[in-house]
Order: sequence, then C-alpha cells, then structure tokens
Amino acid sequence: MTVTDKPAGKGLATGTLGLFGSTVIGLASTAPVYSLAATLGFVVLAVGAQAPIAFIIAFVPMFFIAFAYRELNRAVPDCGTTFTWATKAFGPVVGWMGGWGVAIAGIIVLANLAQIGGKYFWLLAYPPFADEGWIVTLTGVVFIAVMTAISVRGTEIGEKLQNVLLGIQYLALVIFVVAAIVAVTTGTAPEGSTTPQLDWFNPFAFESSQGFIEAILLALFIYWGWDTCLALNEETKDPQRTPGRAAILSTLILLVTYVGVTVAAMAYAGLGDTGTGLGNEDIAEDVFFALKDQLFGPFAWLLVVAVMVSAVSSTQTTILPTARGTLAMAAYKALPSRFGRVHPKWKTPAFSTVVMGVVAVVFYVALTIVSEDFLSDSILSLGLAIAFYYAITGYACIWFFRKELFASAYNVVFKFAFPLLGALMLTAAFAFSVRDMLDPDYGYTVLFGVGGVFVVGVGSLAFGAVLMIVWFFFAGSKPFFRGESLNRDTEVLVPETEQLVIRSVDGGRG
Repeated sequence: MTVTDKPAGKGLATGTLGLFGSTVIGLASTAPVYSLAATLGFVVLAVGAQAPIAFIIAFVPMFFIAFAYRELNRAVPDCGTTFTWATKAFGPVVGWMGGWGVAIAGIIVLANLAQIGGKYFWLLAYPPFADEGWIVTLTGVVFIAVMTAISVRGTEIGEKLQNVLLGIQYLALVIFVVAAIVAVTTGTAPEGSTTPQLDWFNPFAFESSQGFIEAILLALFIYWGWDTCLALNEETKDPQRTPGRAAILSTLILLVTYVGVTVAAMAYAGLGDTGTGLGNEDIAEDVFFALKDQLFGPFAWLLVVAVMVSAVSSTQTTILPTARGTLAMAAYKALPSRFGRVHPKWKTPAFSTVVMGVVAVVFYVALTIVSEDFLSDSILSLGLAIAFYYAITGYACIWFFRKELFASAYNVVFKFAFPLLGALMLTAAFAFSVRDMLDPDYGYTVLFGVGGVFVVGVGSLAFGAVLMIVWFFFAGSKPFFRGESLNRDTEVLVPETEQLVIRSVDGGRG
C-alpha cells in the first residue's frame, strides 16, 4: 500500500486516555459494587464457605483471556476488538458473530443496569416509589438517555465522571471491609459471625460439582466488562500498549476487591440460613442492602448510593464498547455506513452511540412490559454472550499468531497457552450454561417448554446470525463478506497520528 493509499482512520479523538483513565473505565464497566451486591449471596448459596476460592477460580479464565486481548491489541490496535481480530483470524462470519456477541451483551446489561439504577435511586430518594414499576422504568430510561448523551460528548468528560463515580464505589467498599473486620475482631458482629478460615480457599473442598459450576458461572459475570478499555484503544495514549496493560491491571484489582469483600462479608454475617446470614435465601438478591443498617448505622445510605452509582456508571461505560464495535463494523462494511459516522466536534461514534442507547431503551421497556421476571432472566442469560465472544477472542489470538507461537518462550505462554486455556474454560462454561438453562426450572420464566433464560441467551445469539444473513444480501456488504474490506493483510483503520501498518506476525512480541 502506498503512502497515498493509507486509510484515513475512523475519525475518533486520539490520545485522550492514559493508563489511569483506561483502568478506571475498565473497572467501572464491571460495576463492582452492584456486581457483588447481586452475586455474592447466590455464590454463597451455591458453594457455602468456598465462595472466596470460587471467585479466584473464575478469575483465572478472565486473566488468561486478558493476555489474548493484550497481544492482539499490540498487533491490531483497532476499536472493533473481537470483531476485527476474529475476522482477521477466521473470516467474516466468525468475526461478525463475535462483534454481535459484544453488542448483545451490552444491550442486555444496559437494560438491567438501568433497572437497578432506577430502583436504588428511589430507595434513596423516596422508598415507596421503588416498588412502582413504571416509575422505576421511567427513571432507568432517563439514566440511559443521560449516559448516552455523556458518551456522545466524548471520552474525556466520561473519564472525569467515572473517576468520581468509581471513587464513591471504592470508598463504600473500603468502609464495608474495615467496619466488618473491626466488628469481628472486637466481638461486636452479629451472632453467627466467624473468623476467616484458610479452608475457604481450598479448591478441593467443594461438596457439589453442580454448585461449583453454578458459582463459577455467577462469578464470571462479575468480572465481565474490563475489556471496555480495549475498545477505547484508538482514543488512548500509546494504543498498542496502554489498553492491554489497563486490562490486566483491571482484572487484578477486581480479584483483590471481590475476594477481600467476600471474606469480610462472610466473617461478619456468617453462613447461617436465617437473619443476615449469607446462607439465607431471602437476602441473596442483595447482600449489601440486608447488611447496610447493621454495619453502617446512620450512614447506611452510603451503600445504597454506591449500588446506584455502580449501576449508573456502568451504564455509560457499557455504551462505549458497543458503539465503537459497531463503528468498526461499519468502517469495514460489516454494517451500513451510517454506523460509521463520527461527530465532527466531539470525535465520537455519535450515530452508533445513540442507536445503542435507543435499542437498549426499547429492549428494557419491552421486557418490563412483558414481565420483570423476563428482565431478570435476561441478566442470567448474559453469561452465554460473555463466554461466547471472550472464547472467540482467545481462539483468534492463537490462530492469528499461529506462525510464531513457538518462536520464543514468551510466545508459548502469552500467545498460545494462556489464550488457549482461557478459551477452553469459557467454552466449557458456555456448554454447561446451555445445558443447565434448558431446565424449565432455571430462572424465573418458562418459554416453549424450556427455561426463559435459555430462550433469551441462545435466541439473542441466533438473532444475530439472522441479522448477518439479512445484511449479506445488501450490496454494501459484499466487500466484507468477500474478504476484501477486512482480511488478515488489511491495514486497520486506526487514527492517522498512530502507526497504520500492522507489524509482521512472523516473530517477536508483535
């Protein structure tokens, strides 16, 4: 390709995020406080005292896949991430479906985050309204609209907002852990409290394989979201290195956060099946809400604020990767060109961002009209989309670098072993999830004789295949499906200020 033929880039703003900002966005995308509030109780119900080791085991495939993201990003720093990498490795069909996996996961979680944000807003402002479904839904729609507008305005304002919101979340978590430990050590904790045990970290102490699998699938969900910092690679300083470092740093911080809070909560509340014991099914849906008055006293509102802030901040950071993924798909002719429009002033994928916000609102409102149980089932199905596109990314890393996998010990570990192990683990998680979701008793609804979770999870991925087939028949799609607009040798459409040519993958660290 001659100099005059260089791609012009996608038009995104460049150099707006550093390592700190990228890490903050990666952490905020996981909604750590909300994720713990919604998951911790169910993990304890599944595996009891082995909850801490369950969170550690679930971290392993995420950590391995983070290295796949890092290596692929070094070679191909494109905001399409899984879509772009999988297309280069396996061709247009796998690439398109990988991009769809990212998009559908974002849409599903946006609806549920909006619901949580709306509910907790009214629990804080005027509790009676928290039980009024239409008020909560309307509030959730407002949150999506506001966060969509902020995302359109650019990553800089989003980063500043996320610094504040993540700070509130971690302040609440630190206070929670310190207060719990102080209460346990001074003997002021409620009846049933216990001192932390080394056996909580014993990977061989699980009593049930079914409970183990259930806990791991639940724990996988709370780690999801760190890859947002990779989707912002073109807007990051040193896009080939900073996003990958931020991804790995984010996963490590999340591991410490989740295990630390879990140990503190188990020690303080105990594992009893009554009262505030973590084995009580009645409080499993939100452990923090059950413990807030005992542990925080007059400052119990802080935990409510933290959960609300966690959900709302993740709403904004979830919009970012889905919008940039569709922008990349449009840039390479995998979607209509209008999805590739970038705002001339704010240098953001304005059209894609607004579309993601609108689709999330429609999905959210439609599910709440049908049944709030159906909305709850949709979040339970999220693990399928997550495992689906993360596994594709791991396999894509291996195949993309296949000619150099054994050129060095570094390549064997970070381009082959880690991505392969992560992808295999997530493939197994996907398969176990599909099997379990077929059970009509799985989740809150039953459709067509099987669990509603299965219908939403598998159905949403299948719907993506239908959309891909429909797009195939449009003339504008031909360059993509013929492998002309994006293939292994295509120069990625990265910002003009950065290096445009993909470096050779025949050796070294790429």
